Amino acid sequence: MRLADAGTTPDAEVGAGCCRWRRSPTDGPAGDITHPLTVLQDCGLVRREVDAFRKNRSVYRIGEPLIAFDHVVSRTKLALFDRGLAEQVWEGSRARFLSAVVGPHFEQICREWVAHFAAPETSGGMPIDVSYGTVADPPARTGHEVDVVVRGAVGQDNGVLLSLGEAKWDQIMGERHLERLRHIKELLTGRGIDTSAVRLSCYSGAGFTDDLWNAQARGEVVLVDLRRLYAAE
Repeated sequence: MRLADAGTTPDAEVGAGCCRWRRSPTDGPAGDITHPLTVLQDCGLVRREVDAFRKNRSVYRIGEPLIAFDHVVSRTKLALFDRGLAEQVWEGSRARFLSAVVGPHFEQICREWVAHFAAPETSGGMPIDVSYGTVADPPARTGHEVDVVVRGAVGQDNGVLLSLGEAKWDQIMGERHLERLRHIKELLTGRGIDTSAVRLSCYSGAGFTDDLWNAQARGEVVLVDLRRLYAAE
């Protein structure tokens, strides 16, 4: 299966984490790939993620981790596998596997947990839309990706920004991760977005520092570890 950056939206990306294909002058119109992408989405092999803060930007990601593993690790090292160097390939590819396959998959698990299994109190309202988002940081000339963006209903109000979250599978999360989320919240407030209901959340497969647990006790952050992630609330 080959994924292509089709341009079905003004700014679209396709791949297992970050593999992309750029359109060349010899390629057909953008619509040529719309149907194949739709079929792949219907089969659950590809998922389309819309940026929570830039609605004209979407990302297509491989939805099946085994296929993502094949694209990220196996296909790029076939010659080495043929030589029986699987152990060496894994040693050189493990970091890439964690960042391009495991990381995005864990982020998606966290989004699905918020959307379907977490108690409404976790986000401070009833989740309606759970996605990822990117926030520009002009003073720093960079941008920040938010792994879990939750919008939902509070009372009679719909579309309220409820939560900004960061997910790390293989990192113990600490104060610096919380500071990053605080900074992103400030950037959104500066853009005129109502962040009064926002709860900051950290999701980790490796755990949290004592400082972060203390921050949760003070009501500054919501922490979701594997025990909470895999248990119904």
